[in-house]
Formats: sequence, C-alpha cells, structure tokens
Amino acid sequence: MTMPLEIVTLPCLSDNYAFLLHNAETGHTALVDAPEAAAIRAELDRRGWGLDQILLTHHHWDHIDGVAELRTAYDPQIVGAKADAHRLPDLDLAVAEGDSFTCLGEDVRVLDVSGHTIGHIAFHIPSAAAVFTADSLMALGCGRLFEGSPEQMWQSLQKLAALPGDTTVYSGHEYTQSNARFALTIEPDNAALQRRCTAIDAARADDLPTVPSQLQDELDTNPFLRAHLDSLKQAIGMAGASAAEVFAEIRARKDKF
Repeated sequence: MTMPLEIVTLPCLSDNYAFLLHNAETGHTALVDAPEAAAIRAELDRRGWGLDQILLTHHHWDHIDGVAELRTAYDPQIVGAKADAHRLPDLDLAVAEGDSFTCLGEDVRVLDVSGHTIGHIAFHIPSAAAVFTADSLMALGCGRLFEGSPEQMWQSLQKLAALPGDTTVYSGHEYTQSNARFALTIEPDNAALQRRCTAIDAARADDLPTVPSQLQDELDTNPFLRAHLDSLKQAIGMAGASAAEVFAEIRARKDKF
C-alpha cells in the first residue's frame, strides 16, 4: 500500500498560501505556487526536503515571484498553463483543460478555471481527494474577476462544484473571515454558514489558518457556489433569474463590500 501524500499549508507574504506536497516513500517534494522563495526554502530546509516540481495556477506575481530563486536552488520541473505560458516563468510542462500529468507518482488532472484571470488552472489529485484552486474557488469566496466574465467564472466554479464533496480545497489566500462577513449579508439565516463563521472567528483568534476547506462546506455555505439555488435567489430579490445573473450580482456586491 502506498503512503498518502503529506500536504503542508505554508503561509507566505501577508496573506498568501503555498502548498508543499511530499511523498515520504520516494522522498520527492512538489510545490503549488511560489509567492516568495524565502519562506518556502526555510520550510524545505527545516524538513530536510528538496524540491522536484512546481505547479503554477496563474501568472499573478504573488503566485510566481519565488520561482526564479527556487529554480536556481533546486532545478525543479515547472508546470503551468499552456494558455498562460507567455506570462508565466519558463515552463517545462505546459498543460491545458483535460490534461493529466504525474506529480510524486500521483495522477493530476487539470481544470481550466478562468475568471480571476484567463488561463487560470486548478490541479485535482483524485487519489488525495485534493484540489488546488488558488484564486478561483476560495474559502467562502471566489477571486475578483480581473480578466474573465461572471458567466465564465460561474462555469469554472461549476467544474469544481462537481468534484466529490469530501474533496479538500486548497485555495490561495487567507481571506476567509472577511468572506464570511460578506456571506452573512447574502444568507443571514443559513445555519451552516452561521456555525462556520463562529469556527472561523475562533481559528483566526488563535492565528490558525482557515485554508484548506472541505468542498461540501463550500457547497453548503459559499454564496458563489449557491447562485443556482431558489432560496438564495429569493434571499437577494432575484427569484427567476439565471444562476449566472445571480452570481454576477453577488460578485458585484462583494466588490463593493
């Protein structure tokens, strides 16, 4: 029986997360996103790990800034979106929607989750029941639409919502507490959301991360995944509107929140 991947949530910069994946059987290690080299190198050194592969979700500086130094130090394989290759560090493996590749001996499936940016991808590892979503699906939120349309982001989120409910969602930022306050303005009577908000406040009071989260919790509480529900449509006075229209309204309200 193979050993499960160890996944480490690593705070970087002021509110970013990177994720280290380690296979104890082989001793190999991968990284999802590289906000800064110093914190990542320090954690690798502390654990006595090398770095064999870097998976990049999108081109924003706070997800790729550490790549050059890490490449020099460890010579890892760099994996990223073919559609975003012109804005990413030089890729060793360029991937697209529907592609699969191997990371630490595990099958990784690529999802195009454009919306926050065009060419943003997520990495789904079915054997680990894990998906790395960066700034597409976030804990109780979703990324701002810098490049894509609301319709496009809604479709991207539907791909993630279709994964098994026990999938662990590894997203890119510690925004959960403010996302929770906003979510309560949309569904103030959602009992699951109320419970989750209490747990989030307790975690942050102890300076604990709220990432990762469980997909089922997102389906039950994240307003950006619930735009298709009649109860939510009614709650914001949009009964009869399409899910994409409701999503666009929620996104617009969040941008002003």
